[in-house]
This record gives sequence, C-alpha cells and structure tokens, in this order.
Amino acid sequence: MINLSPSRVISKKAVAKGLKLVIADGMAAEAMVVFTSGTFLTAMAIKLGATNFQLGLFAALPTFTTMFQLLSVWLVRKFNNRRVITALFNLLARLPILTIGAIPFLFTGGTTIEVLFLLLFFQHIFGDIAGASWNSWIKDLVPAGQMGAFFSRRTRMSQTLNVTLSLATALCIDYVKAHDPKAEIIMYHLMFLAGGGLGLLSVVFLLGTPEPKARRINDKLLTLFAMPLKNVNFKNLLIFNSFWAFALNLATPFFAVYMLKTVKLPLSYVISLGLLGQLSGILSYKLWGKYTDRFSNKTIIGICAPLYIICILAFAFVAVPGQKLLTITLLIVIYFISGLSIAGINLSLNNIGLKLAAENEAIAYISVKNMFVAFFSTLAPLIGGVLADFFATHQFSGNLRFKSAQGITNFTLINLQGWNYFFIIGGLLALLSLRFLSRVQESGEINKGRAVNFMRAQVRSGLEENLGRRISQGILLPSDLIRRRLKKRARQRRSVAARKGK
Repeated sequence: MINLSPSRVISKKAVAKGLKLVIADGMAAEAMVVFTSGTFLTAMAIKLGATNFQLGLFAALPTFTTMFQLLSVWLVRKFNNRRVITALFNLLARLPILTIGAIPFLFTGGTTIEVLFLLLFFQHIFGDIAGASWNSWIKDLVPAGQMGAFFSRRTRMSQTLNVTLSLATALCIDYVKAHDPKAEIIMYHLMFLAGGGLGLLSVVFLLGTPEPKARRINDKLLTLFAMPLKNVNFKNLLIFNSFWAFALNLATPFFAVYMLKTVKLPLSYVISLGLLGQLSGILSYKLWGKYTDRFSNKTIIGICAPLYIICILAFAFVAVPGQKLLTITLLIVIYFISGLSIAGINLSLNNIGLKLAAENEAIAYISVKNMFVAFFSTLAPLIGGVLADFFATHQFSGNLRFKSAQGITNFTLINLQGWNYFFIIGGLLALLSLRFLSRVQESGEINKGRAVNFMRAQVRSGLEENLGRRISQGILLPSDLIRRRLKKRARQRRSVAARKGK
C-alpha cells in the first residue's frame, strides 16, 4: 500500500524515481491534452456551429478558471498534503472529459455547444486546483540548480509525443471527413474517451511520486496573497507577464480559426503547421534549458520575445489571394521560428516565476502569478470574440499597380480584415510589454548582447568542428567539389588543345 504522507527526508534514489514518474505523468497528461483541447477542440466547436463569441469563450476558458487556485492554497494550508490534493482533483478533472466522450453513446441527442462548454468548465476548475498544488510540490522535489534542465527534458519528451499523436489523429480525422463526414463528430467523442483514460493513468503516476514535507502555512489567506504584491521585484514580473499574456491571447487563440475558416486549409494542414512549431520547440528545449541555467531566464526572454512578436505580426500578411503555395510557405517559416522562440519564452517564464517565489510561500506566489496572468489571458480572447464580427465588415487593403504594353497588373501588398487586425494589435501590444521586462531583476542575469555573442560563437565553433571532422574523414565539401570540377575541366581543355596541336 502506498504511503501518501509527505516525507521529511527523501533519498537521492527516491528523488530520481520520483522525477521519472513526474515525466511519465507529463507524457500521459500531454496525450490527454492533445485529444481534448487545442485545434481539435476548435474544429469540434466549429463542427457544432460555434459563433465567433463562443470560440472566444472556449479560448478564454482555460485561463478563466485559474481563480479557483485560491481553493488549492486553502486546501494546502489546511491539510499540508500536496500529493493527495493534486491526485484527487486531477481525478475529478478527468470525469467531465470521460462524460463528453460517452454522451453520444448514452443519449440520442448528442452534444451541444452549451453542454460541451459546461463540462469543460468543471474540468478546468478541478485541473487548476490540482495544478497550483502540483507546482508547489514539484518545486520542492526537483533539486536546486537542475530546474531548467529537468523541465526542458520533460517538455521536450511530452512535445515529441504531442507531435506524433496530433499528426496521426489529424490524418485520421481528414480521412473520416473525406469518406464518412457524419462520423467526424463521433471521432471527437472517441478522442475524449481516450484522453480521459490517459488522464486517469497520469493520476496513478502522481500517487507514486514522493512529496517533500513542506512547512505548514499558518498565515491568513489575505495575508498570504498580499506577500507577493509587497515584493517589488515579483510585482514587476506580474506586470510584465500579465501584459504579455493579454497581447498574445488577443491573437494566438485565433490562429487555427483563421486558417480553418478564412484561409480554408484542411485540418491536417493546420495540425501539421502546429506540429512544425512544436518540433522546432522540441529541438530547442534542451538548448534553452542549458542557457536559462547559464545566463538567466530574463536574458532568454529578451532574445526570444522579439522573434515571436515578428511572427505574430507576419501572420496578418500570410493570406495572399490566389497564391496558396506562397501562403503555406510563409506559414511554414512563421511556425518554425515561433516554435523556436515560444519554447524559450515559456520555459523561462515558468522558471523565473518559481525562482523569484519565496522558498516557503511558493504556492502563494505561483498562484497569484497564475491568477493575474489568467485574468488578462481570459479578457483578451473575449474581447477578440466580441469584436470579431465588427472587424469582419471592415477592410484595409493596399495594391501595387504595374502598367505595361500587355496591360495592367495589380499586386496586393496588404489586405487586412477580420482576425488580421488582432494579429497586428496583439503584436504591437506584445512589443510594448517588453518595456516592463527591463524592471524585473534576476540573479545571475547576463547582458543580452553578451549572451547572443556567446551563442553565435558556440554555433560557429560547432560548425567549424563539424567541418574539420568531415575534412579529416575525407568527406568532400561543396567547395572541394567545385575546385575538383574546375581542375577536371582545365585538364580536359588542355587535353583537347594538345590533340588539336598534333
């Protein structure tokens, strides 16, 4: 029988085993997320006839329920057993998912948008209560100095699974849509059943993970939540993170909607682009994990954030009329760069929040941060959903006219309507938010320019080492091939000239 009580002392062997279980929990939970959220949930909502405002509600739902993390703090304060709280509420969060999956097999009427929203609302409430407790628990479990490397590894593995499952699932759905369109909605319900089952498996992994005994929190809730706001440095982080979250959530939740409804891309294309972004993120997580430990999280945000902002702004210009190949090419470039940059941003924001949190009040600090960010993350897509219909009737376009003997040719330079306005506004607001980042102080912070120079030097050194190895192994480089071909042609010309001379 598993002992669910926290331990004052945990051996290195038990910690190592626990970290493996944390990774296994992440893999199972990630599979659940793939099947029950993101682009697949958006496609399901569109299939059920969701309006723009309802799509905004679905986008805001995961962050709106973050306020219920207050209950998590109260529970941890009262019972001081984070493992039981996390496992129990994660179990409760899986039940609405299983219910959504079972509805068409239990009721003839099927699912409606309202029922789907209500069940997901409760799923997110329970999940947020579990999440706040989990953050505090894992902060104490992961050894000091290894946080960046551990979470980059965990994220890299879970994202690899995400990529594989998402692509396979998207291809299956497109196949069903092409051969039996009526069965598409059943596919989504089966995905919820599978996701709920995998979510239950993640609870099993959590129950086997050890929990360090935390100091009991005796402060009153209001006093507890006032602590982070009195910490000037942490308050600066809250301001930046909240502004950044508002800017991003004004635009990014509607990328999939834009590609499905406006650009008219197949679901498999949309999923594949998302997977490309995840793949580039996976390839960079290990690198960002190493650099956050070496340079500081703030430095990495300062490098990655401008790249991601450029991607948001570029999204407004991808839909080139009559040039589908060009549109897809631009989207490929955008998703590759955005995946690379958002991986560094998300990893750094998570780490810096944990790093700046006070040692014995981590759950209060993280919960306050999550609730502030959640409020602005919720507000943004709701505003987007309300204003979507207004912007749909307003268009801004610019053309370049070329006149020649053959006639007049028009080239569309810019064509903004609908969601495009949100991409421009969101990108500009995200750019403005970087002004608040400069006020955040982090120990070990390195100047961004020095960090970039170091990264360039490492890349250059790696390339030179790789090229040197190729030369030493006798592998020809492009320059070698060109040089040999020129010498061969010169010998051929001399040979021809010699024969003519005879």
